[in-house]
Amino acid sequence: MTTAIAPDLTARPERRDLRVTTRRVFRSEWIKFWSLRSTAYTLLGAVVALVAFGLIAASVTSGGGTFEGPGEGATDPTDISLAGTQLAQLVIGTLGVLLTAGEYSTGLIRSTLAAVPRRLPVLWAKAAVFAGVVLAVGAVAVFGAFFGGQAILGSDGASLTDPGVLRAVLGTVVYLTGIGLLGMALGALLRNTAGAVTTLFASIWLLPGLMQVALPDSWNDAIGPYFPSNAGSAFMTVSPGSDLLSPGAGLAVFAGFLAVLLGAAAWQLKRRDA
Repeated sequence: MTTAIAPDLTARPERRDLRVTTRRVFRSEWIKFWSLRSTAYTLLGAVVALVAFGLIAASVTSGGGTFEGPGEGATDPTDISLAGTQLAQLVIGTLGVLLTAGEYSTGLIRSTLAAVPRRLPVLWAKAAVFAGVVLAVGAVAVFGAFFGGQAILGSDGASLTDPGVLRAVLGTVVYLTGIGLLGMALGALLRNTAGAVTTLFASIWLLPGLMQVALPDSWNDAIGPYFPSNAGSAFMTVSPGSDLLSPGAGLAVFAGFLAVLLGAAAWQLKRRDA
């Protein structure tokens, strides 16, 4: 005969540590980032665009032709091998927009902010995860495009030890990451995917082109170098022309755009309901 043991009703249930910590917020954003199938496809698309167009441009140029496509008009060997940057920035910028605006369109942001009431750690963790991934993937793609392009160009190619080349290659990685963060900030500000993508592409492509047509040359020379895309060209070009800022000034202006937009996104996230 067995004796049943009555449960101790006075015993307290085991308590679990449910505090919101920085590590847990980062882990949550990491899981959300990779839970979407589109993330891997988009990153792969950026890599393919960057490497493929760089190799195509190098192949056409080495054969005595003129490359027509993203990055056309490049004459420096480094610029030729990185011709795919113009197309890759579209992909990375769109991914940045989707990372934030997508949460508002699906309503997931409400659950996220309910779990992290302080709100700002969500934005900083999202930015850190996104920047870290794009930096790593971008570095592989950019250096792959560079070395592949220079191998095709052969004796007409450049080396990382040549003046300005390593800065331009690393600057391209930084620029692509920054464009993605600009897209992320615009997505958080506008909370609309189409509006944020349109605003991003207008600021880096459409407006600089319209400035050259609509404004006098003196005005364009004074304002044009300060657009994000032109500021980025200053530090990811081996020999910036007289129409661009110096590499250091270009990086400072580009970083300023990032700081202002991310700061505005943080301010709005803190004060506006989801």
